[in-house]
Amino acid sequence: MQIAEMNWMQVEAYLQSDDRVVVPLGSTEQHAYLSLCVDAILAERIAIEAAEPLGVPVFPVQPYGVTPYFSAYPGTITLRPRTYRRLIWDLLDSLGGTGFRRVLFVNGHGGNAVAEAFAGDWTKENAGVQVRFHHWWREPDTMAHARAIEAVATHASWMENFPWTRLEGVDMPSHAKPELDTSGTREMAPEMVRELLGDGSFGGSYQRSDEETAGLWEVAVRETRAAITQGWEDA
Repeated sequence: MQIAEMNWMQVEAYLQSDDRVVVPLGSTEQHAYLSLCVDAILAERIAIEAAEPLGVPVFPVQPYGVTPYFSAYPGTITLRPRTYRRLIWDLLDSLGGTGFRRVLFVNGHGGNAVAEAFAGDWTKENAGVQVRFHHWWREPDTMAHARAIEAVATHASWMENFPWTRLEGVDMPSHAKPELDTSGTREMAPEMVRELLGDGSFGGSYQRSDEETAGLWEVAVRETRAAITQGWEDA
C-alpha cells in the first residue's frame, strides 16, 4: 500500500491491526549517464515491491540526501548532515506520534547513513518505537549476488542501471571503466571529486544484460521484504 493511495481514515484503520511502516530515503545526485534521481527511484520502487504483498504502507521517497562531494555536478542537491538528521528526527516524531511503532527506512544512498545513529538517539527518547535502516544495495545477499555477476559493482555502474533508471536517447559506454580509488572523496573538494571521477562512475561496466539485473533486483526485493517482516523485537 502506498500512502499516496490512502486517506487518513484508512491509515487509522490499518493501525488497529499493524504498526509497521516503510519510508524510502533517496538522493538527487549525479549518476554518470543515468538519471540524477537513481537513488530515489530505486529506494522507492524496491520498498513498494517488497511491502506490497505484506500490506504494509510505504511513504513517498525523501528525494534529497547528504551528498556534498558531488555538488560540482549540475543537478545535484545536497543537505547538510545536521539538516538531514533533524529531518529524520522530525519524520520519526510524526510517525511515532500517529501510532506507527515499527519504522523501516529503506535507504538508497550511502551519505544518508549519517542519520542512522541519530535515529537511535530518537528511540532512546521514545520508548516503544523501533527504528531500523535497510541499505538495500549493500545488504549481504544483494551484494553477494552482485559480486557474483561482476566483481566491480559501484556508484553509477551496471548495478544501478535498470530500465527505470535509464534515460531515453542516452547511450551507455560499451567498455568497463577501471575501478577508481574513492576512499578519500568525502574529504575532497567537490571540484577535485569531479576531476577524479570524470563522468561520475566509480568504475565497472556501465550496463549488463537485463536478465542479470532482473535477477539482482529479485534478490534485493526479497531481502528488503525480509527486513520488513523479520528482526523486530517483541513488543
